[in-house]
Amino acid sequence: MEQLTISGIIKNSISIGLKNLASIVGAVILWVLTIWIPYINVGTTIALLGMVVAISKGGIISPFEIFDKKYRRNMGEFFLLIAFMEIGIMAGLLFFIIPGIVISIAWGQAVYLLIDKNMNPTEAIAMSNKLTYGKKWTIFLGNLILVVVLYIALFIIVLIVSQISGFIAILFSLVGYLAILVIMLAAAAYIYGVLSKELEGNSETQPSE
Repeated sequence: MEQLTISGIIKNSISIGLKNLASIVGAVILWVLTIWIPYINVGTTIALLGMVVAISKGGIISPFEIFDKKYRRNMGEFFLLIAFMEIGIMAGLLFFIIPGIVISIAWGQAVYLLIDKNMNPTEAIAMSNKLTYGKKWTIFLGNLILVVVLYIALFIIVLIVSQISGFIAILFSLVGYLAILVIMLAAAAYIYGVLSKELEGNSETQPSE
């Protein structure tokens, strides 16, 4: 079974992001264009997270899938889960910030588990905490290093381009921020993909009745 490592997060996030660039960008654009439409916007928001699940399984989906009505089916559970997570993370932040960061990482897979495994909010939180046990530091550092590397690269590129044209530099900045968003979504997909395989492996080892 593949182990979650910092180098694995960085390397695979970039490759997965490039592979799914068109799908993710298209979905994000459609989400932005329809975010003002009540009810529909909840489904498309859940669907963006659902894309992470789909990508984690190696699939490349159509951007128009964010309008699939199946993502509105778990609307109540989604809001309940987000409420639980916000309360827990905010409570943790009150205790000098670090506990809140730990809780956000520990519960970070809960939304994907709700969408992918149809778990209820409490089951999803408990399972996310179990799957991330002993891996929180890896997840934190992997994401942190990836973000720092991406922003440094973008800063250098924009700095060089700005010597040629300020307008082109602004365009590069916008494209760069979009690319960072894509790669971070890919990072979430890679992390969930590795952790969910552990869940599937455990279920396969359960004795049949």
